[in-house]
Amino acid sequence: MTSMTKNMLATDPKREEIKRLHGRKLGKKALVQLLVIAVMVLNLIPLVIALSTSLRSPDNMSNPVNLFNEFSLSSYRSAFERMHFPQAFMNSLVLTGISVIVVVFIASMAAYPMARIKSRTSQFLYLFFLSGLVVPGQMVLIPIVQMLNSLHIPSTQYTPILMFITCSLPFSTFLYTGFIRSGVPEEVEEAAHIDGAGLFYRFWRVVFPLLIPVTVSVIITQGVWIWNDYFFNMIFITKASQSPLPLAMLGFMGDQQNPTQWNVLFAACFLCALPLLVAFTFMQKYFVGGLTVGSVKG
Repeated sequence: MTSMTKNMLATDPKREEIKRLHGRKLGKKALVQLLVIAVMVLNLIPLVIALSTSLRSPDNMSNPVNLFNEFSLSSYRSAFERMHFPQAFMNSLVLTGISVIVVVFIASMAAYPMARIKSRTSQFLYLFFLSGLVVPGQMVLIPIVQMLNSLHIPSTQYTPILMFITCSLPFSTFLYTGFIRSGVPEEVEEAAHIDGAGLFYRFWRVVFPLLIPVTVSVIITQGVWIWNDYFFNMIFITKASQSPLPLAMLGFMGDQQNPTQWNVLFAACFLCALPLLVAFTFMQKYFVGGLTVGSVKG
């Protein structure tokens, strides 16, 4: 037996061990993929049933599990007219737009010094903002309403904006702070400072343009919540003409005398979600990057 043959026999157990480990990795990977597919299917089943139901005429009350037995847009037309979609859409757009713009403006400026200044005060303020994630706004709603009444602030179309901004600032500040610490090099600011740029100029002209990924993440995460919020709008908005889309769907909820028309209700739900899907389609390439980079270091 030659020396080469001896070496090959000696290395055979190592090769078998490598093959065995490789097979285990492939098995684990396949198991994870199967679990992901199973979870995705479980989440898609209600969505498919709702979509199939919305594509039926309002008087078609057949079994909802019998998918896509009719393709009709009459439920969408009925929902569009009954919820006064253009007016409700503009109300939602105003509430969401003003709230998100103010949140981006305040959270980015608050996160900048907390990310750059290394002191106990900065760390305390950072933890102070994060503490807002622990207490939901619904728990302190009664004291807030009493405070608004004592300040003689009327309940109007714009009153929920105060709650939206307050509840969105902790998470938005957390994202901005982490992104500035890990994703914006200080050398860029130092170069601008040497050229004579002031603090506000450095932030708005140098730092803020680099915050586009995390800004898009804030717009999507907080915008989706504000757009879909029902609770604060129901508390503060009293006029039907000022109702945003979630409140406009109240008219589709039935009672004992008038049962709920689920076909029209599901159609209204898809009409409300359509603007968010369009916005996410254009901003999705920044969304994941902003969330991951902004949460690596905190």
